Amino acid sequence: MKRFETISDFLQFRHMSGPDHPLVHVFKLEDVVSTALIGLDAWTYDFYCMGLKRIVNNREIGLKYGQQIYDYNNGILSCVAPNQVMSLTVDHKAAKLIQSGWMLMVHPDLIHHTSLAQNIRQYDFWDYTVNEALFLSDREEATLVGILQNVRQESQNNIDQFSKNIIVSHLDTLFNYADRFYHRQFITREKTGHEVLGRVEHYLNQYFAQDDLIHKGLPSVSDVAAALNLSPKYLSSLLKVLTGQNTQQHIHQKLIEKAKEQLSATTLSVSEIAYNLGFEHLQSFSKLFKAKTNQSPVEFRATFN
Repeated sequence: MKRFETISDFLQFRHMSGPDHPLVHVFKLEDVVSTALIGLDAWTYDFYCMGLKRIVNNREIGLKYGQQIYDYNNGILSCVAPNQVMSLTVDHKAAKLIQSGWMLMVHPDLIHHTSLAQNIRQYDFWDYTVNEALFLSDREEATLVGILQNVRQESQNNIDQFSKNIIVSHLDTLFNYADRFYHRQFITREKTGHEVLGRVEHYLNQYFAQDDLIHKGLPSVSDVAAALNLSPKYLSSLLKVLTGQNTQQHIHQKLIEKAKEQLSATTLSVSEIAYNLGFEHLQSFSKLFKAKTNQSPVEFRATFN
């Protein structure tokens, strides 16, 4: 795996000039001639990278980006945080696609001692990894391109005492818009979202139907996300918009459903039910059950007698 420690390292590897500013760089993808990245198994950056891309004539090739095919040629935004591992699987046809758009690279040193340094990782899209892209409308794309052009123009100016604050201000605006557009996507791409919800329900039903949960324990958010090939934060954000509950709450909801079934339809003791559902300690099961239902397991069972 290749690591790019600085923006200059990356640009040199891609046979590009620059950067205009050592800690931030914006360039147009059509200016990149080198296809060097296609030969790498994996790589990682020590800086933030945001790409706004257009793929030409993709419908003829069916290029996939993580969970979805690029279903139209409008702008597609992807965001990568430092130390996230990247890989690219492209066939010979896809490698010949004409790609246009913009790329932003921001080294963490630029935003040290600014409010953005504290806030930047609060944006969920940095944790989505490359499995989930943002599909932009024409108007949204124009908004982001305008801000990127402002960053580029300022980074090309002579550095003075105002440069950092102006660039960071543009970046703050850029990330706020990106956050808005990501949350919009959860609503407008509702069909895909409900397909994911169905897969979550299927996974949890299958998981809690197993006989050896005491050895496996309860499913974690990471377990569910990995089974769906999604990042944990993306899955939780999507479920929150669709249902009002995050992934952990869905796990607990399914757990309580199974517990209620066994409490009402079997003669198993509460301890046996807790054991069957993957709890090592009865107290933990009882505490969770009461928190979710306002009744203890014994009180719930009593309503059926």
